[in-house]
Amino acid sequence: MMKTVTEPLAGRVAILHLQGIALAEKQGHADDPPFLTDVPLLKSRQKTAKPMTLPEVYHKIWRGSYSDMVAQNNDNNWERFYSSYVATYIQRDVREYLNINDTAAFHTFMQIAAARTGQLINYADMARNVSVSEVTVKTCWHVHHASGIVYQLQLYFNNRTKWLIKTLKLYFMDTGLCTYLTGRLSADVLERGAMSRAMLETWVVSEIIKSYLHQGRTPHVFFYHNKEKQEVDLLIEESGTLYLIEIKKTASIQNIGFKGFGMLTTLNRLIGHGGLVCLTKTLAAITAGVDAIPVGYV
Repeated sequence: MMKTVTEPLAGRVAILHLQGIALAEKQGHADDPPFLTDVPLLKSRQKTAKPMTLPEVYHKIWRGSYSDMVAQNNDNNWERFYSSYVATYIQRDVREYLNINDTAAFHTFMQIAAARTGQLINYADMARNVSVSEVTVKTCWHVHHASGIVYQLQLYFNNRTKWLIKTLKLYFMDTGLCTYLTGRLSADVLERGAMSRAMLETWVVSEIIKSYLHQGRTPHVFFYHNKEKQEVDLLIEESGTLYLIEIKKTASIQNIGFKGFGMLTTLNRLIGHGGLVCLTKTLAAITAGVDAIPVGYV
């Protein structure tokens, strides 16, 4: 649409980056503030968020967030919907508007990328798997990113100039599409498979990002990884404070082996209340500065 606009629209148009239906919309609290592990906000979530069982969580992950899938109660249309979506996305958007002629290679790239959701982006590795050049993979990636299919999470650094050039992490913004591309044809197969943890992480991260995008805000989200291979799944920067989030596929916070976020003290930044998003049924304190948060709160 922007290609056909002949008038300058600077200052006269607002652009909203809308994704699929968010969990908050499904639960009827879409007007709540964007997700944050701040204690007052978490307690307010207790009034509106609904606890979910393991099968319910993975059914939502498997179904995805596109409006047609959310509105339907018939899972039999799932494969037909996503196969048609991929076909029209490739044939129309990719071929006609984005000038990608090798649609077979692009489809293979989509499958390879989906299998790497929640992982660091490695163009060279994907190029070998797709049997194309690294330049072609980067072009396919930029198409995916520009069309909102994927989100690239930046590695956190105190030095802001490094954020644009350092390692990126790949997340699909619709887990139903990601599940279809990786061949998981049922929620049960998805939950028991090798990608179970990665898909839960992808779903939580995408829901948190949507909570900002759908209110017209830019999500200041990152991941953390240091030389000692200590990691934090998600960092949210809000008003000069870092809120830290780990995501785990567990319903029990007893003997979880969670070591906290002590490694972040080296950043010399104000660290807010942290959260461990998991399959627990209720909000509960793990340490003085970290709560176990039900996945339904995102």
